[in-house]
Amino acid sequence: MSSNKTEEIDLIVNHPKKAINKLALPIIISNLFMMLNNIIDGIWVAGLGPNALAAVGFVTPLFLALVGFANGLGAGSNSLIARCIGAEDYEGAGNSAIHSIMLSIIVTVISTVLLLIVLKSLLLIMGAGEVIEETMAYGTVVIGGIFSVFLPAMMSAIFRSQGEIRRASYPLMITAIINMILDPIFIYVIGWGVTGAAIATVISGTIPMLLMMYWMFVKRDSFLEVKMSEYKTNLGIYKDILVVGIPASLEQFIISFVSILMNYWLAILSGTIAVAAYTSTWRLVAIGISPMIGIGVAALTVAGAAYGARNLTNLKTALNYGLKLGMISSVLVCAFLFIFADPLSFIFSYSADSSILAPKVVEALRILCFFLLFMPFGVIAGNIFQAMGKGTLSLLITILRSFILEVIFAGIFAFILGLGAIGVYSGLVCGMSVGSVVGYFFINYYLKKHRDYFIN
Repeated sequence: MSSNKTEEIDLIVNHPKKAINKLALPIIISNLFMMLNNIIDGIWVAGLGPNALAAVGFVTPLFLALVGFANGLGAGSNSLIARCIGAEDYEGAGNSAIHSIMLSIIVTVISTVLLLIVLKSLLLIMGAGEVIEETMAYGTVVIGGIFSVFLPAMMSAIFRSQGEIRRASYPLMITAIINMILDPIFIYVIGWGVTGAAIATVISGTIPMLLMMYWMFVKRDSFLEVKMSEYKTNLGIYKDILVVGIPASLEQFIISFVSILMNYWLAILSGTIAVAAYTSTWRLVAIGISPMIGIGVAALTVAGAAYGARNLTNLKTALNYGLKLGMISSVLVCAFLFIFADPLSFIFSYSADSSILAPKVVEALRILCFFLLFMPFGVIAGNIFQAMGKGTLSLLITILRSFILEVIFAGIFAFILGLGAIGVYSGLVCGMSVGSVVGYFFINYYLKKHRDYFIN
């Protein structure tokens, strides 16, 4: 192992604030690239009209659920490896990395086969009947190429857990750049429409995946060496990864389910135009979520090492410093989205076919931007629980926030109070705010109750 890699490990273990700053910024930048890519995807598809945009909107929650599943497994791997590093069990950390890769391959194969079998029925249940041909054209390709999401997510988690943040983050930027280039070519120049957008998504994820595979399996100059030839099945390691990974993945499924439910409700209340407007707005709101995710992942890595070393001071620093950075980013982005809602709406309504979306996007954006304000409380709390290997507790926070409070508030405001689409947006904001604050109080209560576990 090189001295540079030793310094990166020392930073994670002994300097939590500096480590979060160093880890978070590249993650945030790469996430912003991905969100920008998502927005540009929507811009190009919007030129095909509201039906095409709605078709992508119906598939997007499923795709994001799979991305969340991949990231959830990555969180399990990140947590376990970071805890091993904190406890100075480097052999265990390397073995955990090998098992993480094998797990991602197994899950990729199973997920792809099962989803392709049930995809059409699932999309019809979600309310995509009016645009089922466009939806299937997009969804079949995206789901078939989901390997370009699962493997990079796991390799990124392995690099990140040992402080190799550039190798964890830069491929995501490359993914976004390639997709931005390929989208207009495949959609309009070649004339493949929404299918072209899906093909661009898969290709843009595959090329950086190959680069990460080269770093990990050919160049092998990381702090931890991943040698698949040394793989020997250890069910205990799989269990440790899944104890965090499954709850983290379920969290993303819950979030995606709520998004699917909101699409369905909006389709009932206002038709596919409302679904297209909501999907477009959510692409913009995701910009604000992106920095929070980056900060949370950085805090997870630092807190995992602190928990492995039984260092309560560093763990609480990861919690509170992560919250501070998250609140700053959320307030700034919320203000930006609210103030510039009108010009931002134009990027999804520039064509004659999609011009009807503009006022609906502005309406949604000026409410949903407040979704960001209290989000850091819940996100950071969940990441710290994951770092400690307490994935179930993180899941409970998400169930309370998204599956219970957001759905209840949205249902009451939209249907009982008769506020329609505005009620859906307002309910999501209220549910997120209350649930996130409760989650933050819960993590502090948990740490106080279990302080005997820590050395200091």
